[in-house]
Amino acid sequence: MKLILAVVIGFGVSLALGPLLIPLLRRMKLGQTIRQVGPQSHLIKQGTPTMGGVLFLLPLAVAVPVLDGGSIEAWSLVFLILGYGAIGFADDYVKSYRKRSLGLRAREKLLLQIGVAGLFVWLVQHFGAGHQAWILPLGLKPWHPGIWAWPIAVLAILGAGNAVNITDGLDGLAGGSSAIAIAFFAYLGIISDDLAVAVVSLVLVGGLVAFLRFNLHPASIFMGDTGSLALGAALAGAAVVSHTVVLLPVVGVLFVIETLSVILQVISFKLTGRRIFRMSPLHHHFELAGWTEERVVTVFWLVAIIGAAVAWWLRIPTQIL
Repeated sequence: MKLILAVVIGFGVSLALGPLLIPLLRRMKLGQTIRQVGPQSHLIKQGTPTMGGVLFLLPLAVAVPVLDGGSIEAWSLVFLILGYGAIGFADDYVKSYRKRSLGLRAREKLLLQIGVAGLFVWLVQHFGAGHQAWILPLGLKPWHPGIWAWPIAVLAILGAGNAVNITDGLDGLAGGSSAIAIAFFAYLGIISDDLAVAVVSLVLVGGLVAFLRFNLHPASIFMGDTGSLALGAALAGAAVVSHTVVLLPVVGVLFVIETLSVILQVISFKLTGRRIFRMSPLHHHFELAGWTEERVVTVFWLVAIIGAAVAWWLRIPTQIL
């Protein structure tokens, strides 16, 4: 019953907030600033309300106290997700209100993200079950990371948060692919009787499904960094709590591909003066190749589904979990 309520609360609160938040953001003139270096077809999206991640983040504050109020793991996950959401919110505010397209300075965002991720890992390790061995796929012997647990976990959170942020460039792309990846961790939480991971993940999945009602092309609201940073942190945080960090790159393979496309593009241009892709991240390459936005999103969702399916195949046997 708690798991069903988690989805219902996430979906219901997000769906109800949408018609209230979108007009409010329009009146406050908190719209997306479209950078001139992006695809010219995106200029029409200038001014679309942003900070829409609030729609699927607020349900966490409602659901977790009701469904899993005594769990340090659940509250640690909520702290991490909302902490990254707050960093993204500040970034969106600077972009929209102060009209600074790049938002917060890179050093500011990095330090804030490290601080929130570091505190989350400390909470899980000292008050939760963070010192348990990390689960390896295919039934391999669990690995005790020892002193490497903290830096690897923090790097995983930093990487995932920014990878989802990079992927958030088309209507429905980051929302749908994140829902798919987070649904995998909801599944892991359910079969391993990990209520914290299951509840938090299911609330987010429900919220994201409702959010897509407003975010699919043509989007009436964008999640902004408020949502994308929080979703990446949610993915990595769920992996840390469930001791499945090694599966994170597989579950989030789409985000890995998108991030690698940016890294390879930069390296190639600096070394050779040539670009590998028409534009990075990769979704823009396909747009400029003539694909419609809807086609790119559909194909990339399929890649996300394949990643989750492969992670399911690689998972440790249920009876050992």
